[in-house]
Amino acid sequence: MLIPGDVLRPRRPDEHFAAEAAAARAAGWTVALVDHDALAAGGPADAAVARVPAGEDAVYRGWMLGADRYAAMAAALTRRGVTLRTGPEAYRRAHEVPGWAAALTGLTPDTVWTHGAGRADFDRARAELGGGPAVLRDWTKSMKHYWYEAVYVPELGDAEAAWRVASRLRELRGDEFTGGFVLRRFEEFGGAEARTWWVAGECRLVTAHPDTPYEPPPPGLVPDAVAPAVAALGLPFVTVDLALRADGEWRVIEVGDGQVSDRPVSTPAEELVAALKTEVDAPGS
Repeated sequence: MLIPGDVLRPRRPDEHFAAEAAAARAAGWTVALVDHDALAAGGPADAAVARVPAGEDAVYRGWMLGADRYAAMAAALTRRGVTLRTGPEAYRRAHEVPGWAAALTGLTPDTVWTHGAGRADFDRARAELGGGPAVLRDWTKSMKHYWYEAVYVPELGDAEAAWRVASRLRELRGDEFTGGFVLRRFEEFGGAEARTWWVAGECRLVTAHPDTPYEPPPPGLVPDAVAPAVAALGLPFVTVDLALRADGEWRVIEVGDGQVSDRPVSTPAEELVAALKTEVDAPGS
């Protein structure tokens, strides 16, 4: 298991992931530290993974990395004889909305996206989704704490108002803006989201969402239609967040790469490590 090192004490795991590092060691895993900050900043990837022993397959559990930086880490690890169970292309598909949204059509709100931040492509996507309210993000992240200024679009038919929301999102995301705009049809949800963890196409763990860690999900949560759709993605390790729509239907809110998905504090690290321990021949790319 690869864990970010602490910024001030680089020989120790980042405190946020220390419990998972300890649980992995207790389960018999080798735990190695990587320099996440150097990777994220575009520094030499070989130096960032210099503490990783040669000749191991590996799972990363750490802070989010852009797909290009993840690919750089994977290449540097390969030069050390280390293979990430989630290859760079699989990571990109799980981490970025265009990699999974079409495959979950009907299970998730209608979704369209742009390539880049240009007005013309934004207007094309807006028209494709049609009228009514929508929510906005980029390919990897929303700005949910800026709901009314950078996320919620009250009416897609109001071109200028919608573009103001998009422009504000682009401004707030700054250099971290990724890929393009993603517009999703607004749906009313009630209650807390749940996070499901999938290894090799099988749901291995169901937890609360990190934002509401003490609101446990109901038993038997995963809808029948979700399992084959997630399995068909062919991704080694993903999370799927679910929420209950106002009409009582569970909907997929988001798919994410499991390596960079946060674990709720209410879920013991040992449970996540146990779920990952069962991964032997997961698909990758």
